[in-house]
Parts: sequence; C-alpha cells; structure tokens
Amino acid sequence: MWRVQVFTGIVQGVARVEGVHRSGHVVTLTLGFPEGALQGASVGCSISVSGVCLTVTTFDATTASFDVIDETLRCTTLGALVEGDAVNFERSATLGDEIGGHLLSGHIAGTVEIVGRHEEEGNLRLSLRPPAEHQKHILPKGYVALDGCSLTVGSVDASSGVFAVHLIPETRRVTTLDARAVGGRLNLEVDAWTQAVVATVERVLASRDD
Repeated sequence: MWRVQVFTGIVQGVARVEGVHRSGHVVTLTLGFPEGALQGASVGCSISVSGVCLTVTTFDATTASFDVIDETLRCTTLGALVEGDAVNFERSATLGDEIGGHLLSGHIAGTVEIVGRHEEEGNLRLSLRPPAEHQKHILPKGYVALDGCSLTVGSVDASSGVFAVHLIPETRRVTTLDARAVGGRLNLEVDAWTQAVVATVERVLASRDD
C-alpha cells in the first residue's frame, strides 16, 4: 500500500534539540516535543523538522529520534544543529485535514541567506537570497516554504534575485523565524507547481529553438 507523506506548511510548534550523535555518515537527531505533540506517532511516520521530511526511528511520550544522512546534511541547515537549538515541526497531513498553507513534500531545494530584517508595525519583512538555480522558481505572490513555514512571496528583485516575505505576529509567535538573524540560513522548498510550469516552458522554448 502506497503512503504519500505531505505537509501543509502550517507549523504546529517548536521542538528542541536534545541530542546530536554522529555514527559514520549518519547523524541521529533527538528532539524534545511539546506535551501531546507525538500522540498517535509510530516508528516510520514522517515529521517535518525545519521543513525537512524525516522518519521517526524511536520515540516516547515527548521525544523522537531521526536518522539524517550526509546528503540531507549537505543541502539543509540540519547539519549545523546543536543541543538546545529550536526547530519548527509539523506532523504529516492526513486525509481530510485542512490545507491552510500549500502542499509540501519536505524535500529541500537548498538554503537561503537572510540579508535583511525590517520591522513594520509589528510585522516583520525578511529579505532573502536564494540559490541561483532556484531564482526562476520564486515569483511575486507565489509560494515558498522556509524552515517548513508556508509563506507568500511579497516581492522579488529581478537583478539580484533577493526576495521578501512578510511575517504576521502569529507566525512570529509560533515558529522559529522571528529569532533568525541577518546572515543566518533557512531551508527552502520551492513550490512544486511553479517548478513544473517553469520546466515545461523551458522545454517548449528549447524545442522551438531546435
């Protein structure tokens, strides 16, 4: 039976890193979760950790462990985590759940650099520089996920590729994004539909050139 794990980008809370253990090319992360957050969990279920889809290997009432391989460590921020760090989490969606954000896979495209923070009457505007290869997938009023949080792109600077997102007070309260400083990095998942449309247009244009 196929089990497709998806997320909505609506962060459910913040977990804390309780242990980081490397064995060979695998890092085992142990996270402490708020009371009740792991109710109904099982070994093998998926949880988004800072936007990265991870598989539970062991768990109890308030902690869960995950094995993270080198490729994931290379292309995400998880390799920089240390004991005490905070991470966003979201349990995978189930049939009938409300999709409050947009559908996410938890497959990270790369990281973005925070290049600016601007307070705007309680709201926060973050300016971010994405990997060059994904600039074409980030469009004004389109969707991205940053550390697992579904956000609407506010604006894009066409020359530099730097884009902005706006965080409302509730997002700042329930996620880790409010604490991120200029120079820090966030995990980026680009919208799958946008990727598909861009790839299709590129193929059509390439075929016309041929």
